[in-house]
Amino acid sequence: MNLYNGLNMGLGNLARLSDAKTRSISPENFTGEKGKGGMATEGTGANCARDLGIGWKVSPSVEIEPGAVFTMGEIQGPGAIQHMWMTCFPTFWRNLIFRIYWDGEEEASVEVPIGDFFCNGWQERSNVNSLPIAVNPAGGMNSYWQMPFRRSAKLTMENKSSEKAILYYQIDYTLTDVPEDAAYFHAQWRRTNPVPYKDVYTIIDGISGKGHYVGTYLAWQVNNTGWWGEGEIKFYMDGDKEFPTICGTGTEDYFGGAWNWEQPQGTYSTYSTPYLGMHQVIRPDGLYRSQTRFGMYRWHVMDPIRFESDLRVTIQDLGWRSGGRYLPQQSDIASTAFWYQSEPHTSFPALPDNDEREVI
Repeated sequence: MNLYNGLNMGLGNLARLSDAKTRSISPENFTGEKGKGGMATEGTGANCARDLGIGWKVSPSVEIEPGAVFTMGEIQGPGAIQHMWMTCFPTFWRNLIFRIYWDGEEEASVEVPIGDFFCNGWQERSNVNSLPIAVNPAGGMNSYWQMPFRRSAKLTMENKSSEKAILYYQIDYTLTDVPEDAAYFHAQWRRTNPVPYKDVYTIIDGISGKGHYVGTYLAWQVNNTGWWGEGEIKFYMDGDKEFPTICGTGTEDYFGGAWNWEQPQGTYSTYSTPYLGMHQVIRPDGLYRSQTRFGMYRWHVMDPIRFESDLRVTIQDLGWRSGGRYLPQQSDIASTAFWYQSEPHTSFPALPDNDEREVI
């Protein structure tokens, strides 16, 4: 019997043989069954393939009606999702809600607008060149988060817009033994617009159980002029009350930058690296003008934030005012938190409605 289960892939183990079985779900094979791909007789490409017939890209995508929940795939385990690719028009990025349910659970462990899950929360395409998330021209969204499950996985997409959405997707997974100590992948989206004066922004709270926090994506609109990123990120874990165990030194510092990301002088310098980036700046009228929008990610792949019983994560919305004093800002901040934990998880807050998710 082969002892390698085909998980935790990398160049160091790529040559190892395994009894794991590779499968893939797409609109050309909704079940992922062996030998069942490319058999569609109906689909979004049927008219284009009318001269060629079956097997000629008859069903490359799906149409999701307004208000409908489409089941992208249901997988019987044990196994793990190893890669996902999706694309749709940017106008749907806040209104297509991506959910994942593990092992028959009733409440999703992942509930995030599709754009924010792939670090594109502003409905304007921005490439991402990181290890777990890659977004390539023009809006090809890829996830390499490893997502193990024991009994089943169910992936859905809800269309909360008033228009029909076209979604292209592929879910690549393996059927294999899953280690006893493997936790379940979770992701949750939040938004506060605006952050109340002298309040902090809560990225995540209410996490209960044992696990580790692995990533943050922020879509941040600054509603005042001047440098805006003095705020500290704080991780309250395992009973922390007033003061956290981990406290950062500034917003750009947490995302791996320094000194306002200003290089050369008077210009924000974007970057996208394997573990962190400030990859998107949408400038209305200059470097420090009001309502500039930013996209930033930080992956704790090499430095996961481990917790035994509970976790809360906040970040200060902090800039500058006259006299060299800090300014508590009132920005528009949306966040996606990524973590692994043992199940069951606590219930997520209700997802904000269409108006509260809207990019305006």
